[in-house]
Amino acid sequence: MFVPSRPLAYACLALSMSLVGGYVALSKPLVAAIPVLLLAWLRFGIGGLAMLHWLRRPADEPPMSGRTKRLLFLESFLGNFLFSICMLYGVSMTSAVSAGVIMASIPAVVAPMSWAFLRERIAPRVWGAVVCAAVGIGLLAIAKPDSAHGTGAAADAKAWLGNALVFAAVLCEAAYSVIGKALTGALAPKRITALINLWGFALATPFGLYAAWRFDFGTVPPAMWLLLLFYSLAASIWTVWLWMTGLKAVPASQGGVFTVMLPVSAAVVGVVVLGERLGGLQIAAFAVALAGVVLATAPRRAAAPSPASE
Repeated sequence: MFVPSRPLAYACLALSMSLVGGYVALSKPLVAAIPVLLLAWLRFGIGGLAMLHWLRRPADEPPMSGRTKRLLFLESFLGNFLFSICMLYGVSMTSAVSAGVIMASIPAVVAPMSWAFLRERIAPRVWGAVVCAAVGIGLLAIAKPDSAHGTGAAADAKAWLGNALVFAAVLCEAAYSVIGKALTGALAPKRITALINLWGFALATPFGLYAAWRFDFGTVPPAMWLLLLFYSLAASIWTVWLWMTGLKAVPASQGGVFTVMLPVSAAVVGVVVLGERLGGLQIAAFAVALAGVVLATAPRRAAAPSPASE
């Protein structure tokens, strides 16, 4: 079974989370055009059609144990289904920049989960990277709030609910990182990707069929269908395969640090593509978060050899 080198694994993890951040931000116009439950169902369906050939069990792969099957279900339920629902509803109520702010907390959640469930030893510099993420969140918390959603009690309540849903997505994403590490020891990344997408499609089908029955598909502009295709392929295939490939060579706690690329990417897309505002404190916060990535992934200095005894 192919195991990537550390630099290649780091690149896979960073690219995966950058794509997640991009589609989190770009899902904002999608949820304005397509109901959330229908959007989630279409995402799993399109992704599933694109990787039907990944479902076949390789000849060198042993039959799945009951534990592996349970982990696959949890990986899909938490990391695919619930993450999609919470994230899509959340970004419909808040800004892409605000969503990025909250998702900067993912590394701080992944590290203790890795310690608690995988019994991974958390290196001091990984904890330092978690501290960087926490400092970034603190800077963003005192930044001037985004006023793109209006003012008043109703707008504030909607933003708070949206932020709460995005934080629920953070918990789902952290669980996805930890469970994914456990799965990579039993299955190949492509097969994990296909199986958890299949579970996601099964979970979303009742809600998707109900939403589709009531929806007028003619109201969706052609550009939104192209965006839906990108969202489906990125969310169901590219990001999952890249993440599982990277985790084959990197501990879950260290891989979790790369989730800071998600809020950075979401904020950049929100500003550049969606026209949202990014203040000085927010820029400083993301710089601190990226410093955490460097801290966690910089090559370790080899220990000096002890002098030979004479």
